[in-house]
Amino acid sequence: MDDYELNKEELIKHVKLAINPKFENWILFKNGTYIIIEGTSNEKIIEEQGLKMMKEFGPVHAGCPAGDFGTITLDKTEGWVVSGHGYGMYTYVHPIELDKKVPEDYEIGLLGRSKRDEDGLSPEMICISSRGQIVEK
Repeated sequence: MDDYELNKEELIKHVKLAINPKFENWILFKNGTYIIIEGTSNEKIIEEQGLKMMKEFGPVHAGCPAGDFGTITLDKTEGWVVSGHGYGMYTYVHPIELDKKVPEDYEIGLLGRSKRDEDGLSPEMICISSRGQIVEK
């Protein structure tokens, strides 16, 4: 993995483009994991539910569903999102974070899973989207 890290503004921009616009309420964490929160647009509830889900579904434990992942190639921005076993939880991976120009799905997935694990073990939110309005933290 390269030593390049997206800055906060770049990460927010890519994640916003990665999410279907019909999902306006979500929370984004430092390493690129985001969680879509349905049923509320209350910023405080989005934060509470997002942190609870991150603590429960973020950390990776070998031999359990937390180790499973899927990769989705994005069409509105560069990169991929990696899904896990938590409903509505995805991790954004930018091409510059990988050594290969054309990485395999498993390489993307392993990086996304490790980023989700970092977010799960030390959740640090960087923004919340409520009704499509971004509030940086």
